[in-house]
Amino acid sequence: MYAKDILLGVAIGDALGVPYEFSEREEMKKNPAKDMVGFRVHNQPPGTWSDDSSLTFCLAESMVKGYDLKTTSELFVKWKDEAYWTAHNQVFDIGITTSKAISKLETILRTKNSENLKLLKHSAEVSDNGNGSLMRILPFVFEIKSKEIKEQFGLVWENSALTHRHIRAAMSCMIYLKLAENLLNKMEKKVAYQKTRNEIMQLWEEISFPDIERNHFERVIQSDIQDAKKDSIKTGGYVIESLEASLWSFLTSNSFEDAVLTSINFGHDTDTTGAITGGIVGLYYGNKNIPEFWIATLARLEDILELGDKLDKKYHLS
Repeated sequence: MYAKDILLGVAIGDALGVPYEFSEREEMKKNPAKDMVGFRVHNQPPGTWSDDSSLTFCLAESMVKGYDLKTTSELFVKWKDEAYWTAHNQVFDIGITTSKAISKLETILRTKNSENLKLLKHSAEVSDNGNGSLMRILPFVFEIKSKEIKEQFGLVWENSALTHRHIRAAMSCMIYLKLAENLLNKMEKKVAYQKTRNEIMQLWEEISFPDIERNHFERVIQSDIQDAKKDSIKTGGYVIESLEASLWSFLTSNSFEDAVLTSINFGHDTDTTGAITGGIVGLYYGNKNIPEFWIATLARLEDILELGDKLDKKYHLS
């Protein structure tokens, strides 16, 4: 049940955003996204999702098989090299950081010393703060839920580091997943968000999270992102921007449709912002509250539903 909500939410948000990627905000204001359309930027048919969903599905599949970094890395490589878990057997949108990172995974896997995958987080650069781990991380909530938060963060950072090694990217994933965990526990979204803020601040004390890093999360954790003015929300490829935009769209809207379209109509990295928002609002509202036409239009719908069923059974979610 919950797995399908997440997977469909990510894929639909992604597919809604694909045709508008790189569009300026002023352009989106003149011609806002209102429905599932195709072609335009990437010349893909309606319902086509991109790398955001592909890597989410790879992570989900690795979890079904029995999660570890090696299995996840192998599936990421298979996606990049063989177009595995793509909408139409084509990788048409891959970020530079993600591409380089997966090539590095390939090198590590060839050495047959997969323990080195755990060390990636120790070689982080500030440039590793794109949104490429945040966009794929949501299924991981099922793997870490109910664990102590410090242990959760260790696991999240290792997973994030497969493509984005910096602690800032990992903390963005942690905030997103902690909110998801609170939503799984049937909390109302604003209550879940406030609880998440408190839990993350406690985590920061436990791990001595540097003040210089805390500053980057000021609008989401130390302050309430709902208080941010709409015009101040940015949606480039930077992980903090994607986190802020997705949480703002979720918390200030009242439906799956409204939240996802709001995030996409900010423009710029529309497929990724749509995917991140779509996953969390899919979890909250459930797939029964997603427009039926949007679901029916999705590429490889049956495969996505089957993967969701397997993930639900693996983690006893249904």
